[in-house]
Amino acid sequence: FHRVDPYGFERPEDFDYASYEAFFSRYLVVLTRRAIKWSKLLKRHNVIQKSLKVKRYIRKGIPNEHRALVWMIVSGAQANMEQNPGYYHRLLEGEKNDKLVEAIKTDMNRTFPDNVKFRKTADPCLQHTLYNVLVAYGHHNKAVGYCQGMNFIAGYLILITKNEEESFWLLDALIGKILPDYYSPAMTGLKTDQEVLGELVKMKVPAVAELMERHGVMWTLVVSRWFICLFIDILPVETVLRIWDCLFYEGSKIIFRVALTLIKQHQAFILEATNFPDICDKFKEITKGTFVTECHSFMQKIFTEPGSLSMATITKLRETCGEKLLSQG
Repeated sequence: FHRVDPYGFERPEDFDYASYEAFFSRYLVVLTRRAIKWSKLLKRHNVIQKSLKVKRYIRKGIPNEHRALVWMIVSGAQANMEQNPGYYHRLLEGEKNDKLVEAIKTDMNRTFPDNVKFRKTADPCLQHTLYNVLVAYGHHNKAVGYCQGMNFIAGYLILITKNEEESFWLLDALIGKILPDYYSPAMTGLKTDQEVLGELVKMKVPAVAELMERHGVMWTLVVSRWFICLFIDILPVETVLRIWDCLFYEGSKIIFRVALTLIKQHQAFILEATNFPDICDKFKEITKGTFVTECHSFMQKIFTEPGSLSMATITKLRETCGEKLLSQG
């Protein structure tokens, strides 16, 4: 048995190898089939036009060997990188803000302590790459600078792209374009989206919304890490990557689809909670187990289970929730 997964993460003591092997042998068949289809799609030329076919392909998962390339293209990061040659390296060579550099250094050892590739002893040690990407980004986007959570996102991007500059441009696509204001100092977008999720739960899983209200549990207590870390360290690696495939193509509403599916699927289990700590525990539990490990069926679920969820609905809810937050100040 491998104590370390293909991405360098150490498996926990209680890791269920048997059910994982059973899942993975089935999933490998799917991956092989998808890889052939993707190779055909990309062989013509490395251009991907937005289309229903591409959307369908992405929802069914991008094979690892094509993942970095496809993320780069569909997120617009590739175009940005090509339009700004040498920009990333100029950022690294330029003047540095000492406070920003300190904040990033402090978080280096806290990033993926359970990943062998981020250890000081690793060769190459990805901490150095991560440090560069975050420092460059903080100087590129001064309004955001550096905020906790970004280290995990950049770390995942580095594991997948194995390329410093590409990770920088993908981080820029996520923070600058795909996620509305999650990492700005006031985190307005993040707070708004947690409220939006609350409203969506009221609409789609009212019993759970009612339970939360009755016990005075704020959504931010149970889901803020889902949003900040985009499910890193919350769901299994393969599942997170499949979610990100869709996130880069379809945008932030994917986060709501995943959250709603987790809540709706485990509604009965969550409703067994009778007090505040109980509810918090249930929310930790629903992100474990075979339902989330079986990433292929899980991804099918996120597009069926929550029902229709249009960007228009989310935009409207963001407006009303955002105004409410402002008025509460």
